[in-house]
Amino acid sequence: MINYLRHMAVFARVVDEGSFRAAARDLGLAPSRVSHTVSDLEEFLGVTLLYRTTRKLTLSNEGRKFY
Repeated sequence: MINYLRHMAVFARVVDEGSFRAAARDLGLAPSRVSHTVSDLEEFLGVTLLYRTTRKLTLSNEGRKFY
């Protein structure tokens, strides 16, 4: 079971900052941990929240609704 509120907070920080790296810096976590946290949340919800490329993150329709 995931810590739903913590995962939501991490997701919101990623959206606010626009990157896993910036969110990780603000949260004091490794970027990989932030990425895994968002992935775990997506798996838990059964939807894709973010589209990831090597250059940017984009909210999916589900991600916009969730945010």
